[in-house]
Amino acid sequence: MLALHARTGDIVPAPARFDAAALPADIVWADLLNPSAEETAFVERAAGLRLPSVEELSEIESSSRLRTEDGVLYLSAPLVHRATAGDPQTTPVGFVLCPRLLITIRFQELVPFAAFERVPCGSAAESFVGLLDAIVDRSADVLEHIAAELDTLSHRLFRSGPGESGKKQRRRPARETADLRVILRRVGANGDLVSKIRDSLLGLGRIVPYVTGLAADWLPEPIKPRLDSLRHDIASLSDYDAHLVNKVQLLLDATLGLINVDQNNIIKVLTIVSVIGVPPTLVASMYGMNFKHMPELDWAWGYPYGLVLILISAVGPVLWFKWRGWF
Repeated sequence: MLALHARTGDIVPAPARFDAAALPADIVWADLLNPSAEETAFVERAAGLRLPSVEELSEIESSSRLRTEDGVLYLSAPLVHRATAGDPQTTPVGFVLCPRLLITIRFQELVPFAAFERVPCGSAAESFVGLLDAIVDRSADVLEHIAAELDTLSHRLFRSGPGESGKKQRRRPARETADLRVILRRVGANGDLVSKIRDSLLGLGRIVPYVTGLAADWLPEPIKPRLDSLRHDIASLSDYDAHLVNKVQLLLDATLGLINVDQNNIIKVLTIVSVIGVPPTLVASMYGMNFKHMPELDWAWGYPYGLVLILISAVGPVLWFKWRGWF
């Protein structure tokens, strides 16, 4: 889909037939969303520029993401889409920037583009900077959402709410383990999203100084301070992203540690139960040998005596474990 944006912020309908020799004079931004071959060929012919393919936009080398041909800047960066929909993905986005026109090539619907598409812009450079500003604002919103989610998970993991008596509520081990598994999945999902945003910020952080340096001759003077502000914003978001990465790692380690503690508790209970059962089994097996000369067989109280002995042999280890503080 091709959308042509005028200086006033209006969206000019794309021509029904792609046979025009040039774009309308007031067009400063041509946005290609999952373009067809016909739309790509029309923009290339009308703008006199070559547009990169999806394979070229997906390259990760710095020389492929940032390059200049005949004074035209070819830029690309991976951006995150569906960030708050539970299934975040990255998609390559390309920017072709020259003094008279900005061309964007993308293959997914992106929130920053929808938010910025009707903002009036007097030039291609102003459209480019405004679009980058919207992308950075969206990244900041997603990072704030992740931070709030991690705070909720941290509170849920380290501090459980008090009951009516003010004491910590006890939950069944099975429910506690299920809760830890949910937390582990949510922390992992947030960690995956944080890493995707970091990749996006890394690409944007390279684009801004590249444009500032190579387009300094034709960039409008009011645009340069905005680019400098964007550079600082991206750097601060990168630092905050690194902080969230550390927090994700902390929560992952803590969750796995608590799961390990729960598993150890289960093994401890099974061990205690098995140890408690050994002495009664020994007493019962001893008196079950049925030798001819066993004095207890002739006792009137032999059977109660055996039961009491079994009981004492079972209670003794329990008291010893309790004295040792093992449960």
